[in-house]
Amino acid sequence: MPTLTDKIAVISGGTTGIGLAIAQRLVAEGAHVFIFGRRQAQLDEAVRLIGRNVTAIQADAANLDDLDRVAATVRDKKGVVDIVVSNAGFTEQAPIDTLTPEHFDKAFNLMARGPVFLVQKLLPMMTGGGSIVLVSSAMHGMGIPGHTAYAATKAALRSYARTWAAEFKDRGIRVNMLSPGVTDTPILDSQTETREDLVNMYQSMVPIGRLARAEEIANAALFLASDQSSYMTGSDLMIDGGIAQV
Repeated sequence: MPTLTDKIAVISGGTTGIGLAIAQRLVAEGAHVFIFGRRQAQLDEAVRLIGRNVTAIQADAANLDDLDRVAATVRDKKGVVDIVVSNAGFTEQAPIDTLTPEHFDKAFNLMARGPVFLVQKLLPMMTGGGSIVLVSSAMHGMGIPGHTAYAATKAALRSYARTWAAEFKDRGIRVNMLSPGVTDTPILDSQTETREDLVNMYQSMVPIGRLARAEEIANAALFLASDQSSYMTGSDLMIDGGIAQV
């Protein structure tokens, strides 16, 4: 029997890359997923790829009014949330000498503030046995030049996982963090180097010798979302090919 039969999941940034792969994996295990993102064309394509048991909402994970609308849509259509996957993010390098307030605020609004208020607005619909998965990055425990704001937002998620695990323990809601290594997704296309040079650089740092596939990260997200991880909360699951371990 599928492990998530009749479960309701909400996934931010669920249109491409890791978020899309997680949505597909959860649906394959019986869940209905709500995905949201800013671009309607990507939402439409994600719905086509997922194929069933999916509701798409055009919304910006950094916009609190949009998050209110996401929560209202979920409440109207299903009334309950079993799984929250906070995944929306971007990577934009900025060395400290060229870092701007605009870059810093953009990173923190989406990847540090956004998850807090997404959880806050969905929490009233969650019941005992629920699972919150915060998609971070192996970079939260590393020191890679040019990632001052990005890495700090991911480190903030580590703190949230610990704090909320303690805060929600009497509600029966588990909170864990998922920290992927470098994953072969379209987000690599936004980097300053050519994609080939960037992939070669990262592969040289990974003990396994290759980038992660989005489906591999989705398998780990399924584990954290389901009762397979029923004795885990406040944890950081590193799926990083060893890049942050050696």
